[in-house]
Amino acid sequence: MTHRAARPTSAMTLLLGMVLLFSRVAIAHAAKRPPNFVIIYADDLGYGDLGCFGHPTIRTPHLDRMANEGLRFTQFYSASPVCTPSRAALMTGRLPIRNGMCSDKRRVLFPDSGGGIPADEITLAEALKSKGYATGCFGKWHLGHLPQFLPTNNGFDTYYGIPYSNDMDRLADAGPKGRAAFWDPKIEYWNVPILRDTEVIERPADQTTITRRYTEEAISFIRAHQEEPFLVYLPHSMVHIPLFRSDDFVGKSARGLYGDCVEEVDWSVGQVLHTLRDLNLDEQTLVFFSSDNGPWLTFNEHGGSAGLLKDGKGTTFEGGMREPTIAWWPGRVSSGRVTQELGSTMDIFTTCVTLAGANVPTDRIIDGVDLSPVLFDEGPTNRKSVLYYRGTALMAVRFGPWKAHYFTQTSYRKDSRQRETHNPPLLYHLGHDPSERFNINEEHPEILAQIDALVADHRQNLEVPASQLEIPLPAQSE
Repeated sequence: MTHRAARPTSAMTLLLGMVLLFSRVAIAHAAKRPPNFVIIYADDLGYGDLGCFGHPTIRTPHLDRMANEGLRFTQFYSASPVCTPSRAALMTGRLPIRNGMCSDKRRVLFPDSGGGIPADEITLAEALKSKGYATGCFGKWHLGHLPQFLPTNNGFDTYYGIPYSNDMDRLADAGPKGRAAFWDPKIEYWNVPILRDTEVIERPADQTTITRRYTEEAISFIRAHQEEPFLVYLPHSMVHIPLFRSDDFVGKSARGLYGDCVEEVDWSVGQVLHTLRDLNLDEQTLVFFSSDNGPWLTFNEHGGSAGLLKDGKGTTFEGGMREPTIAWWPGRVSSGRVTQELGSTMDIFTTCVTLAGANVPTDRIIDGVDLSPVLFDEGPTNRKSVLYYRGTALMAVRFGPWKAHYFTQTSYRKDSRQRETHNPPLLYHLGHDPSERFNINEEHPEILAQIDALVADHRQNLEVPASQLEIPLPAQSE
């Protein structure tokens, strides 16, 4: 007996047609929709503090997987060796010297500061808003704590986090004096607030749960905005001292308290990436992981490690400004790659704005370059140099593999006020000597001449405004 295949009914035909139509619409929508961006920014994390950057005992399985699935930068720099200017550079794509977000007197903003990110600066969030992005910031801001400087007045739809560093608002009458408070920190020793948008909702912040809560807020935002392009900026408070972690991470790391905190940040990265995969947003989302500056070495075991790089936070040696950085975008950024091409956190601004189809500002100098050729393995970077500023002083310059130090200065130590001038500049080949040990300036005067010309060109177009960090808090706000 011969069986004929059943003919589809008109209802089945209609249903199949609708499924195909909706699939095509969804594919077309995904193709037209610009990518999402997630920027995860650690605080005071050292170049050598992640497993995928060589740490022998701190376990970072999620960041290691992110690196294995993405692109690891080994020559990626912050624009400053301290918090406020480095964050201003990330958000604007501009050297802090151009917008007053640096100072030689007050290196960062404090609770008694009256300044902040200038209103005429264009933040990454503001640039992406022009293309219909939903924007959320969850973590440490440190670009001004007065209302006009907060994230929601600078392009972000929502904000949850602390307005400045977690060691500020120290209560003089709580806990032991001086640094002893940091060796065994308690929540009640500091009065730092948590804000939602512009309102204080908790004070003092329960810092033992702060990494987890930043993560939960960021994930909730991603879920709420999964149908539209979004920017998530997740600047963690950790691993800035005082160090705090949640109960699940107490004693977890062989590296002690510091390692516990790094491993909780790693957990946070894993939660974010898992959420993107779960919502089928991973192939639509570019994720960057980096740090604002190097490790705070003078806090001993409560500070991190720059690995083989020299010195740490506060200095313009490599350990102060070269950051462990990973880019991840399944299907677009090829997996398992390591690049020695130069990059900067300022480049994140230009790269995201360009990929979103927005306009990179042309009415001002933008120091960030588009990293797309490196991300997509299409060619070398457009970045040929790195300028190392400490406050308003140009201390050093990297040009290709060469680095010239015009001035050197340590940080956070008894001799940190002693700045040494070098004429001719010290010269190192960072490919041969990443630890900056062997000065070879006498052997390469032609390289120093090229770097001098680069510096002269930079200064021709440099206008230095008044420092925002030196503006006192208005009397009515005290």
